[in-house]
Amino acid sequence: MLNWCGLGDDRIEKVTNSYESGRSFTGDYLDAYGIDISKVTHDELKNKKGFYRLDSLPKVLNDAVEMTNGWQYQIPWFPKLKDLKKEDVYVYPWSIYCNGIDPSGAELIFVIPNEKKVYYIGTKM
Repeated sequence: MLNWCGLGDDRIEKVTNSYESGRSFTGDYLDAYGIDISKVTHDELKNKKGFYRLDSLPKVLNDAVEMTNGWQYQIPWFPKLKDLKKEDVYVYPWSIYCNGIDPSGAELIFVIPNEKKVYYIGTKM
């Protein structure tokens, strides 16, 4: 997954949390991972194509981030959007699925450089 966003899997120290749901008949699912990484900096993410700071998102990405928030009853270890310092967190949108312009699913990679932490969430509702 870190290869998808150009950071490289060689940074993975350990997977600290994971959750994979079953797939429903309509394809609904929830997958999430928490990963400790060896290194990443704000400057690196600012200069890498495809990363967005959480405090300056395009509308469809902001809507996707909000849609993927709120699964804490299944993944209590995943950070809540309201608890994140938005200027310190970057998101890489691997994919966003829309009905019209409203997201109905997404695969997002969140990177928190200060904590050397990566969170992945993939969901379709």
